[in-house]
Amino acid sequence: MTDPHHAEPMTSIQPDGFELRVDGSCVLVGGFCASSGLYHFPLQDCCPYTGAFDIERAELATTGSLWGWTTVTTAPPGYEGPVPYGFGVVELDGSALRVITRLTESDPARLAFGARMRLVADVVAPGVAAWAFEVAR
Repeated sequence: MTDPHHAEPMTSIQPDGFELRVDGSCVLVGGFCASSGLYHFPLQDCCPYTGAFDIERAELATTGSLWGWTTVTTAPPGYEGPVPYGFGVVELDGSALRVITRLTESDPARLAFGARMRLVADVVAPGVAAWAFEVAR
Protein backbone atom coordinates (compact mmCIF):
# COMPACT_ATOMS: atom_id res chain seq x y z
CA MET A 1 0.00 0.00 0.00
CA THR A 2 1.19 3.53 -0.68
CA ASP A 3 0.06 6.53 1.33
CA PRO A 4 -0.80 9.31 -1.15
CA HIS A 5 1.06 11.79 1.10
CA HIS A 6 4.28 9.75 1.10
CA ALA A 7 6.31 8.53 -1.88
CA GLU A 8 7.50 5.27 -0.31
CA PRO A 9 5.37 2.12 0.03
CA MET A 10 3.73 1.56 3.40
CA THR A 11 4.90 -1.18 5.76
CA SER A 12 2.56 -2.96 8.17
CA ILE A 13 3.44 -2.54 11.83
CA GLN A 14 2.26 -6.15 12.42
CA PRO A 15 2.84 -8.08 9.17
CA ASP A 16 1.76 -11.45 10.61
CA GLY A 17 -1.66 -10.16 11.72
CA PHE A 18 -2.42 -7.17 9.52
CA GLU A 19 -2.06 -7.20 5.74
CA LEU A 20 -1.97 -4.11 3.54
CA ARG A 21 -3.31 -4.61 0.03
CA VAL A 22 -2.06 -2.95 -3.15
CA ASP A 23 -5.48 -1.34 -3.68
CA GLY A 24 -5.20 0.48 -0.32
CA SER A 25 -7.47 -1.87 1.61
CA CYS A 26 -6.36 -3.94 4.57
CA VAL A 27 -7.39 -7.04 6.48
CA LEU A 28 -6.78 -8.59 9.89
CA VAL A 29 -5.51 -12.17 9.78
CA GLY A 30 -6.65 -14.49 12.53
CA GLY A 31 -7.42 -18.13 12.94
CA PHE A 32 -10.46 -20.37 12.89
CA CYS A 33 -10.56 -23.59 14.93
CA ALA A 34 -12.71 -26.22 13.22
CA SER A 35 -13.26 -28.26 16.39
CA SER A 36 -14.40 -25.31 18.54
CA GLY A 37 -16.00 -23.32 15.71
CA LEU A 38 -14.38 -20.14 17.10
CA TYR A 39 -12.23 -17.40 15.59
CA HIS A 40 -9.24 -15.83 17.31
CA PHE A 41 -6.83 -12.97 16.71
CA PRO A 42 -3.97 -12.89 16.11
CA LEU A 43 -3.33 -16.17 14.30
CA GLN A 44 -1.88 -18.81 16.62
CA ASP A 45 -0.84 -22.44 16.17
CA CYS A 46 -3.43 -23.69 18.62
CA CYS A 47 -6.92 -22.65 19.65
CA PRO A 48 -6.76 -20.26 22.64
CA TYR A 49 -10.14 -21.59 23.82
CA THR A 50 -9.58 -25.37 23.63
CA GLY A 51 -5.89 -26.00 22.89
CA ALA A 52 -6.80 -27.85 19.67
CA PHE A 53 -4.39 -27.66 16.73
CA ASP A 54 -6.90 -27.74 13.86
CA ILE A 55 -6.39 -24.06 13.03
CA GLU A 56 -7.05 -22.51 9.64
CA ARG A 57 -5.82 -19.07 8.62
CA ALA A 58 -8.81 -16.72 8.39
CA GLU A 59 -9.23 -13.22 7.02
CA LEU A 60 -11.47 -11.51 9.57
CA ALA A 61 -14.38 -9.18 8.91
CA THR A 62 -13.42 -5.57 8.18
CA THR A 63 -16.57 -4.20 9.84
CA GLY A 64 -18.03 -4.43 13.31
CA SER A 65 -19.67 -2.66 16.26
CA LEU A 66 -18.01 -0.48 18.89
CA TRP A 67 -18.18 -1.94 22.42
CA GLY A 68 -15.99 0.38 24.47
CA TRP A 69 -13.57 3.27 23.96
CA THR A 70 -11.26 5.80 25.53
CA THR A 71 -8.74 8.41 24.46
CA VAL A 72 -4.96 8.04 24.81
CA THR A 73 -3.53 11.47 25.59
CA THR A 74 0.07 10.57 26.47
CA ALA A 75 2.33 8.75 24.03
CA PRO A 76 3.49 5.31 25.21
CA PRO A 77 7.29 4.79 25.41
CA GLY A 78 8.78 4.59 21.91
CA TYR A 79 5.61 5.75 20.15
CA GLU A 80 6.18 8.66 17.76
CA GLY A 81 2.74 8.89 16.16
CA PRO A 82 0.02 11.47 16.72
CA VAL A 83 -1.54 11.98 20.15
CA PRO A 84 -4.35 11.97 21.19
CA TYR A 85 -5.78 8.88 19.56
CA GLY A 86 -8.75 6.68 20.23
CA PHE A 87 -8.49 3.19 21.67
CA GLY A 88 -11.33 0.72 21.96
CA VAL A 89 -12.94 -2.66 21.54
CA VAL A 90 -14.73 -3.61 18.31
CA GLU A 91 -16.81 -6.79 17.88
CA LEU A 92 -16.23 -8.06 14.35
CA ASP A 93 -19.24 -8.96 12.23
CA GLY A 94 -19.97 -12.65 11.76
CA SER A 95 -17.56 -14.02 14.37
CA ALA A 96 -18.49 -12.48 17.76
CA LEU A 97 -14.73 -11.87 18.10
CA ARG A 98 -13.82 -8.67 19.93
CA VAL A 99 -10.51 -7.00 19.12
CA ILE A 100 -8.71 -4.29 21.06
CA THR A 101 -7.80 -1.63 18.55
CA ARG A 102 -6.74 1.88 17.77
CA LEU A 103 -9.63 4.14 16.77
CA THR A 104 -9.19 7.00 14.31
CA GLU A 105 -11.63 9.13 16.31
CA SER A 106 -10.00 10.53 19.46
CA ASP A 107 -13.00 12.48 20.80
CA PRO A 108 -15.03 10.11 23.03
CA ALA A 109 -18.10 12.34 22.67
CA ARG A 110 -18.22 11.47 18.95
CA LEU A 111 -18.44 7.71 19.63
CA ALA A 112 -21.36 5.62 20.80
CA PHE A 113 -21.94 2.05 21.94
CA GLY A 114 -22.89 -0.07 18.93
CA ALA A 115 -21.55 2.44 16.38
CA ARG A 116 -20.73 0.79 13.06
CA MET A 117 -16.98 0.66 12.48
CA ARG A 118 -14.72 -0.27 9.57
CA LEU A 119 -11.07 -1.34 9.39
CA VAL A 120 -8.55 1.12 7.94
CA ALA A 121 -4.78 1.47 7.65
CA ASP A 122 -3.70 4.31 9.94
CA VAL A 123 -0.34 5.97 9.23
CA VAL A 124 1.56 6.13 12.54
CA ALA A 125 4.99 7.13 11.22
CA PRO A 126 6.44 7.88 7.78
CA GLY A 127 6.07 4.70 5.73
CA VAL A 128 4.46 2.71 8.59
CA ALA A 129 0.78 1.83 8.98
CA ALA A 130 -1.07 0.24 11.88
CA TRP A 131 -4.57 -1.15 11.77
CA ALA A 132 -7.35 0.91 13.27
CA PHE A 133 -11.11 1.25 13.07
CA GLU A 134 -13.01 4.34 12.01
CA VAL A 135 -16.68 5.17 12.28
CA ALA A 136 -18.38 3.81 9.15
CA ARG A 137 -20.11 6.55 7.24
